Amino acid sequence: MYYFIVNKISGNGKGLKVWKKVEKLLQGKRVNYQVRFTERPKHAVEIAKELSSEQCDAVVAVGGDGTVHDVANGLIDSNIPLGVIPAGSGNDFARALDIPMDYKKALERILMGKQRKIDIGRIGNEYCITVTGIGFDGKVAEVNNASKYKSWLNFIRLGDLSYGLSFLHVLLKYRPVNIQLKVDGKNLVFFNVWLIAIANIPNYGGGIRICPDAYYNDGLFDICIVHNMTKWELLRTFPKAYKGRHIFHPCVTIIKGKQVEVISELPIIVQGDGELLTKTPVNVTIHKDALLII
Repeated sequence: MYYFIVNKISGNGKGLKVWKKVEKLLQGKRVNYQVRFTERPKHAVEIAKELSSEQCDAVVAVGGDGTVHDVANGLIDSNIPLGVIPAGSGNDFARALDIPMDYKKALERILMGKQRKIDIGRIGNEYCITVTGIGFDGKVAEVNNASKYKSWLNFIRLGDLSYGLSFLHVLLKYRPVNIQLKVDGKNLVFFNVWLIAIANIPNYGGGIRICPDAYYNDGLFDICIVHNMTKWELLRTFPKAYKGRHIFHPCVTIIKGKQVEVISELPIIVQGDGELLTKTPVNVTIHKDALLII
């Protein structure tokens, strides 16, 4: 039995369109399945928790990174594998794990049944499977999620561009802050910090390779700190991040660690998997091999 959790409005309606095509394939292949549709924020977490006590081959998220985030949070204490059929605007989790963007190939991969374990990050009672962004990119996520152009760009299949537009919007008013960072017990101080990205995978924001060497099962976060950079430098450097070349800038620091504590002089936004989670101060810890992926 395969259970599918479908976010119908993911990707400006792409979730429902993809599901209808997937369902025809399942029926043609005579696969035993059930489907549940999300009706409100965090509903996918509730559904996944319910299903975690069932006997099933996998719980499959049909949606974007936010949907995958919620389903993963619902499955975290079970041994049920998570499958993904990408249907969002960014689909960064699928990119990092080489999950096909084509729904047919993604479903074939799930039905093959090959499983692997991945690490996840924990922030309080919430789990993050991609990147935890603190500061500037947390604000970008907030603006992007609320923007009208995100839906419009998704409609014309240019959803990846919405993060870039939100970046420019936030850049006009955002002010960097001083940060105290503790990584695996080592105290560090950074001044005029724009952002801290604590990465379990290389990419976020629709393909921005913020930590190009991050790997989802090495037991470590890659941590990117952008600091002491002028707005003009940040604007010039941002496009390089799509290929991971920003890391060579002298105002970009990359470190690795298992446990990260962030304290800022003013509370700043923390996002995980594109979802707004909390504000600083915050602790983020890695949990090795904590989630099964099919």
